[in-house]
Amino acid sequence: MRQPISLRAAARARSLSAVLIAFLASACLPYPGSDAHAQGRTDSAAQHYDIPPGPLAEALSRYAQQSGAAIVMDAADLQGLRTPGLTGTHGVEEGFRLLLQGSGFAVTRTSAGYLLRKAPGMPPVTALPSITVQASAPLDGTTEGTGSYTTHSMGTATGLALSMRETPQSLSVISRQRMDDQAMVNIEDAVEGTPGIVMQKAGGERVTFYARGFWIRNLTYDGLPSYYDGDTVASPDLAMYDRVEIVRGATGLTTGAGTPSAAINMVRKKPTHDFQMSVTGSVGRWNNFRSDVDVSGPLNAQASVRGRAVVGYQNKDSFVDVVNNESTLLYATLAADLGPRTLLTVGGALQRDNNRNTWGGVPWAADGSDLHLPRNSYFGYDWEFWDKENKELFADLEHRLANGWKIRVGASKRWSRMEYLGTHLLNYGTWSQAGAHYAAPIDTANYALQVSGPFTLLGRRHELIWGANLQKTHRMLAGGQGTLLTSGIDVHNWRPDSLPKPDFDLQMLRNEYRHEQRSTFLATRWNPADRLKLILGARLDWYDYDARTRWMGTTSAADYQVTRHPTYYAGVIYDLDAWHSAYASYTDIFEPQSERTLSGDLIDPIVGENYEVGIKGEYFEGTLNTSLALFRILQKNRAALLADQAGCPANSCYGPTGKVRSQGIEAEVSGELTRQWRVAAGYTWTDAEYVRNDADPGLEGQRFDTAFPQHLFKLSTLYRLSGEWERWRVGGGVQWQSGTYMAGLNAGQPFRIEQKAYAVANLLVGFQASSNLDLQLNVSNLFDKRYYHSLGSHPGWGGVARYGTPRNFLLTARYTF
Repeated sequence: MRQPISLRAAARARSLSAVLIAFLASACLPYPGSDAHAQGRTDSAAQHYDIPPGPLAEALSRYAQQSGAAIVMDAADLQGLRTPGLTGTHGVEEGFRLLLQGSGFAVTRTSAGYLLRKAPGMPPVTALPSITVQASAPLDGTTEGTGSYTTHSMGTATGLALSMRETPQSLSVISRQRMDDQAMVNIEDAVEGTPGIVMQKAGGERVTFYARGFWIRNLTYDGLPSYYDGDTVASPDLAMYDRVEIVRGATGLTTGAGTPSAAINMVRKKPTHDFQMSVTGSVGRWNNFRSDVDVSGPLNAQASVRGRAVVGYQNKDSFVDVVNNESTLLYATLAADLGPRTLLTVGGALQRDNNRNTWGGVPWAADGSDLHLPRNSYFGYDWEFWDKENKELFADLEHRLANGWKIRVGASKRWSRMEYLGTHLLNYGTWSQAGAHYAAPIDTANYALQVSGPFTLLGRRHELIWGANLQKTHRMLAGGQGTLLTSGIDVHNWRPDSLPKPDFDLQMLRNEYRHEQRSTFLATRWNPADRLKLILGARLDWYDYDARTRWMGTTSAADYQVTRHPTYYAGVIYDLDAWHSAYASYTDIFEPQSERTLSGDLIDPIVGENYEVGIKGEYFEGTLNTSLALFRILQKNRAALLADQAGCPANSCYGPTGKVRSQGIEAEVSGELTRQWRVAAGYTWTDAEYVRNDADPGLEGQRFDTAFPQHLFKLSTLYRLSGEWERWRVGGGVQWQSGTYMAGLNAGQPFRIEQKAYAVANLLVGFQASSNLDLQLNVSNLFDKRYYHSLGSHPGWGGVARYGTPRNFLLTARYTF
């Protein structure tokens, strides 16, 4: 039987309306006095802590750092006293009391903080009993096993481990619980569920993500950046990840070169101190079969060495005829305590996706009108494929120094391979078909060193992090293409077996790119007052880029170097009360480009600024987070495809567009409304337009990308029933977006491709059959909405539009040991 809801949980349920009203009106309310505010922060605002075993003096210093409470003490008085550590959720004074229990010491609160004093009548001991307070989420941000839709710590934006409320940028997290509830399989599913982010698929396996009007290229793994391109890199399988962290806006401080759209950080699952194992199997529409095994636990009696392995296999057809995907995942990681303060983590993964799919998708009429083709239409051949493979090795060494400081050294090596043989339709007034055979290997190496910890200045405690990074990427695209058919095409009577497998000149194209980025950065979190926090940072980047291309016998080369490019970051957070904070942030934008001009030169990097202001709320001990943000992004020198390709020495030439501005509003709520009710919802309005366009002045004042919706709303929710129905849970969601379109000229005639506003609803029902067995049914596109998920860019260059997936189901059984 489930335990009765506590008084605190009951109070939470009664206060929901007050929370929502307070969040919207907090900026207008009078601020409480400083004493009352401090009292709320120290007595009632519980936090989550993870204090490792060790000397009591060091534990108290670490606790003071994490809680933000100043303590005056003489470490000599605590010599020889140790603590087994403290994990869990509690208020500041309660945490001090538990840490000091049985030590013969206590703390007294003063106007300047806390004073450590001897407690009369209590003899000290040299070892303290184990103290464990049940926590809803660990301090390091781990979401597995918490059942939460949020996290308590993220470092993706600044490198500092801060809560969502303490970070002056828009944040989202896809927790392990949300992945399981919504039956997410790979990063594409996670992005579809993230507020403010849009996924598009131009044809079969060409995946792109967008936020705030721009392409997302910043993908990191446990904080280490890696090259990502949906054309050539397999979409990461989520079975090996604890959570997906998303920072919207520019993240130049932590990633250096990159887009101002968003950064996605994939956080891997870690080995656990206790044995755990789960076996998961699922079956769905269109012969969708998947199985996963996840095993974790100690490898010796002391649990100082721990391991984890995840194996996954999926084979599925599609609502599109002929299409099939076979995916295999192998993941293994090892964690070893090299000492009481040193942790080594190593691991590796292999993901192989064999995709029987075409290069193209659904074609349009020459004027962009809908041909109303069946959703299962496949305009390729049965010999086409688009295979991808990811391999990686990684290592992380963390050493905790005295007084809360730590050193982290990380390294990773990734190998991605892609090969495809495919076709797509062309419609420049008459139908034709092109094909291509390409291979694209990508090798990326990353190395990072970070030193972080607290320091005291003018009687107040602050935080600092310094880091250095080296990233090397070598990528290549080689192959050939050509025209297969110029007549006899009937899109209403297509036969996938009507054309034999062609041969292409694989020496036609060979593009090779090498780039190296060396960086160093410094960030500080200043604590000038109880309510006020300042985050200041700067980064220097050395960027080397080298490109060698060969197109139909013509060879060209170009390179550039950027030396000591500075990136600045500034953020301010002001606590309005115990639950709400206002913030503002600024960061620079620096994005190298690989596009070439008609003269064959590389276009200079994009530069610009990212501004954001907002208000955040944190309720129920951090289990519910809300945010409201206004943003503005300014970009200069962005490359655009030239309308006139005459004289182009490559297969495509570009020009600088001048200046682009993106601005908008983001609102989000995620976490627990009650003990039984979880929610994740967000609304985004984005207005991106050309402010100046040197290549085409007629675009000035026009929308930058009309295929990106201006309005986007996403909602996911789950409710666990009570009483006799306590084993059941129900949930669902909806995704709505405003209309999108593409317009221009096709063979001299105007065209317009359009998808009007639409909404898609989802449903889930779960049943806890026993303490070990859980069953769940997910229904997607509940009302079988017919819509275009992706439009493509032009009816002439290819039928690459894509229908949204029709109504489908997935039944999942999970057995835990």
